[in-house]
Amino acid sequence: MKNLGIVTGFTIKEMLRRKSFIFSTLVLLIIIVLAFNIPNIMSMFGTDSLDEKVLVIDPENLFDGQVEYLNNMELGYTFEITTENLSQEQIKQKVENDIDACIKFTKNDNTVKMEYIVESASMNFGSVPQTLIASFTNLYSNVQISKLNITPEEIAAIEPQFDVELIETDENAAKGNVAIMMIISLVLFYAIFFCAQQVSVSITTEKTSKIIETLVTSTDSKTIVLGKTLGIGIVGLVQIILMIVVAGISAKFCMDPELLNSIFDLSSITPKLVILTLVYFCFGYALYSLGFALTGSTVSKPEDVQYANGPINFIAVIGFYLAYFSMMNPSSNMNQISGIVPISSPFSMPLRIMMGTATNSEIVTSLIVLIVTTILLAVIAIKVYSSTILNTGARLSLKDAIKMAKENK
Repeated sequence: MKNLGIVTGFTIKEMLRRKSFIFSTLVLLIIIVLAFNIPNIMSMFGTDSLDEKVLVIDPENLFDGQVEYLNNMELGYTFEITTENLSQEQIKQKVENDIDACIKFTKNDNTVKMEYIVESASMNFGSVPQTLIASFTNLYSNVQISKLNITPEEIAAIEPQFDVELIETDENAAKGNVAIMMIISLVLFYAIFFCAQQVSVSITTEKTSKIIETLVTSTDSKTIVLGKTLGIGIVGLVQIILMIVVAGISAKFCMDPELLNSIFDLSSITPKLVILTLVYFCFGYALYSLGFALTGSTVSKPEDVQYANGPINFIAVIGFYLAYFSMMNPSSNMNQISGIVPISSPFSMPLRIMMGTATNSEIVTSLIVLIVTTILLAVIAIKVYSSTILNTGARLSLKDAIKMAKENK
């Protein structure tokens, strides 16, 4: 146990000293801060409003000066109104220099003509935005109704208020905020995949620097593998917690509370979800880090690490996308499978728990499969590492490394 602590502590110190680790952590934290400050950055450059400027030409006063009402509806447009009958040349100059679009209204008998004038219609796919058509249609109808002196009760009878409710017949239908689910999935993938990769890099680096010879003489291979896995895992967990803390502080002090609540609904984040997510992170990281330890022990040169890690990289990407795409259809059999299969369950099961589609029996089964798979891989990785630990020659294939482990047994 003492040797395990020594190897773990040594690995933590080596990780924290790496310039690449420090640089990547700083870059990630800066990106997080900048992401939450996008509205503030845009306001600094005078782009605090993304609304399109639209000039409404109403020479016949069809809307009775009520167009300003549309500015309070947050339609994505800022409307300016004029009753001056501008010429086509004047409209063209305004569209090219001052505004994004112009709408001119004229009436012929019972038909209201709406001319939508822009510099180029390619951004609207060659058509008039339906939002504008619907908004001005409703506004014109309301203006005409008000001129008929119809009572509020009569208007209510014509335009009833519908009480709309969404009912899902599927008992396993997903619940929760999609944005939160996607963020959790991406964070788990980064935390597990990229942190686990450092195990193979660490093993190979120590072979090159001859540190491994000192470790071998002072402790056994099992302690080295587990110590490195544990040490890098602790550093990775601290890095993720630091990212979450910085994101939380940035969100609290840099974003509008209403906008934040509309995007990130934290009501589905429960203590059970947090605990189980940490459990899946720990065992998911252990599974992939031991896989990378297995491939890292077959090489002796840092430049061969990426090539040797190819199979584990491929498996990790398959596991992530299996979880990610099955989330699009939470009640499917594929979603249930992704929660059980150990290569995808660390990314998938926390999301299923959050959506309320995972039963307790499925969670228990998933954890048992993940834990058993991790233990079996640990046994294989330790045996292979013990057999190839002092190999400083050409890169061994995984098949040859396993064969060597069997022979040494």
